[in-house]
Amino acid sequence: MTISKRLFSTTRHLGKQKSIPAAYYRGGTSRALIFHEKDLPSNRDDWKPLFRGVIGSPDHNGRQLDGMGGGISSLSKICVVRRSERKDAEVDFTFVQVGVKDDKVDYAGNCGNMTSAIGPFAVDTGLINVEACLLKLYNTNTDKYIHATFPVEDGEAASSGSFAIDGVSGTAAKIQLDFMDPSGSKTGALLPTGKTVDVFDGVRVSCIDAGNPCVFVKPEDIGIENLSHILPDEIETRHPQLLGRLESIRRQATVKMGMASRLDQVPPSIPKVCIVSQPSSSYRLLSGEVVEADKEETDVVVRAISTGQPHKALPITAGLALSAAARLEGSVVSECLDGEQGGEEIRIGHPSGKLVVGARYSETGELERVTVYRTARRLMEGKVFWK
Repeated sequence: MTISKRLFSTTRHLGKQKSIPAAYYRGGTSRALIFHEKDLPSNRDDWKPLFRGVIGSPDHNGRQLDGMGGGISSLSKICVVRRSERKDAEVDFTFVQVGVKDDKVDYAGNCGNMTSAIGPFAVDTGLINVEACLLKLYNTNTDKYIHATFPVEDGEAASSGSFAIDGVSGTAAKIQLDFMDPSGSKTGALLPTGKTVDVFDGVRVSCIDAGNPCVFVKPEDIGIENLSHILPDEIETRHPQLLGRLESIRRQATVKMGMASRLDQVPPSIPKVCIVSQPSSSYRLLSGEVVEADKEETDVVVRAISTGQPHKALPITAGLALSAAARLEGSVVSECLDGEQGGEEIRIGHPSGKLVVGARYSETGELERVTVYRTARRLMEGKVFWK
């Protein structure tokens, strides 16, 4: 038997891999590589190929096996951190959403889940030295401030605790995130179109900008029945045309919100799309559990679409926008709530469980801050390699 030498004779060896210091953190129901900005190339144009390489994108198989990504949008993220020179912040951070199947590197919006890991990273790596921690963060993507409160033990962010969040196994230390003045994160207005309801492709939607811009739609307006019993992986199989239809609506809404001048200029990561409905008598979770829904425990049910993929939980920033929309009479979200939404908290059912978001408004009706609780943990630190 003759073995062909063609494969070996045509292979080129291009030298050693490149490496850079990094840490890998879980933040809420997401994971990301986190870099100190000082370790990255000084020319920001050089960041994109580095980010694609370490994450493993683009991967037409959608698995990112050659990098640190996990094949879905919530696991294809990067954060860049530096000490702040602003008087109202101690740490600046930039969030980066990296495409899975495509080569997009998107700086358009923030990630609320990964925001929970920024404070612990700053403490764990010695960027900030504190004993008890309330850190003031500045997000460069949205030009907004977030206050992060979490316990510190022996100079590091505490990892152990009794607080649990749906979508993550076990318990950990509780992290409080206060998103200050979250309205108008990208457009400068809570209602970027000037209307509570707009119509695109014959579908009524509410366009809200708080935390990140979001587009809210009701299931009955797009041909979905019993949203509470449809899991993320079933959306495309049960409704093959739905994601394309929602993307068309999202692009038109983005232009109307003033975030892009043309449909082909719309960023992939924002706005998010959220399908919202009243809770039914029961709802299914990704764990396989069927929960008997008590309307006193769940106010609204959501299925979110992020970067074209059904989300397995709920982006935190989408929760911020939803909490704001709940108080806007006539909005798509307010129509899903029974009567007047009282108190600061709204309880949102999603495929992994429930998220409670607390919104505080001024006496004049302005959204002052939105509070959520997360957990985070350092998973790895060292060097990450790319070709």
